[in-house]
Amino acid sequence: MQVHHFDAQPLVVPPGHRFPHHKYRALLERLQGEPDLRLKQAPAAGWSDIERVHEPGYVARVRDGGLSAAEQREIGFPWNPDMPVRAQHSVGATLAATQVALEEGVGLNLGGGTHHARADAGGGFCVFNDVAVAARWLQASARAERVLVIDLDVHQGNGTAAVFANDPRVFTLSLHGEKNFPFRKVASSLDVDLPDDCGDAAYLAALDAALAAVAARFDGPQFAFYLAGADPHEGDRLGRLRLSSGAMAVRDARVFDWLWARRVPVTVVMAGGYPTDLERMLDVQVNTVRLARGLWSRWNNAGHFPETP
Repeated sequence: MQVHHFDAQPLVVPPGHRFPHHKYRALLERLQGEPDLRLKQAPAAGWSDIERVHEPGYVARVRDGGLSAAEQREIGFPWNPDMPVRAQHSVGATLAATQVALEEGVGLNLGGGTHHARADAGGGFCVFNDVAVAARWLQASARAERVLVIDLDVHQGNGTAAVFANDPRVFTLSLHGEKNFPFRKVASSLDVDLPDDCGDAAYLAALDAALAAVAARFDGPQFAFYLAGADPHEGDRLGRLRLSSGAMAVRDARVFDWLWARRVPVTVVMAGGYPTDLERMLDVQVNTVRLARGLWSRWNNAGHFPETP
């Protein structure tokens, strides 16, 4: 399975910044030597691809250093010349993974899931919305029109919901902490608000009910994006849902089984994770990659690959 990353362009943040930027390199290092993985440096996305989602004025401010102080505070990072390069590669990794998924059934970006970015602004450590850009690319290139976003990051995907609010061809599902960031949420196609400390059984029951609702309300998805956030885990310092490692694995397996039953190709992005113990978070993410590899093996063993319009 081909796995894209963009670690060659590190995230530059001030000393002591609370975003765990080191997690990307650590995950890449943990995956070295994993069988059947082809680790590949991602290309940068083109500005024209990004502007299918984001307003040209906002894109220009990111690219040229014109973001206001308020815009930089909302994103959570101060602007520096590396910001647009990193953001382009983050989107480029998801675009590249999506192209692989069209051919092999599964593509994976070791970053991505920047779901708080709206058309005209970034937010919550998200500059550009990689999944939204890739979904619009699928539609523009006539590779897939009906797109499903399964967002299981602990934070609601407000930016993705806003981008696709008026597009019935894209169904956005978000399971998230009810009292967690963002505090002003934007309605997804289906939102499932979960209480703090909901635990394994309640979470998995809510996921099963949500997937059943998607099946009833959104017939025939041609492509899916799965935001496999590690932050619902009990070891996450911001998540508060308190899922065990076992439940996180069951979560991923149920999503992949649901997609396989419908033969829907998927791009998997790793989304959020704010660990109190980096190694425990990496265990969760490595297991997500291994389960995605299992789904990829199903496509290979079936002897056929996705068919697109």
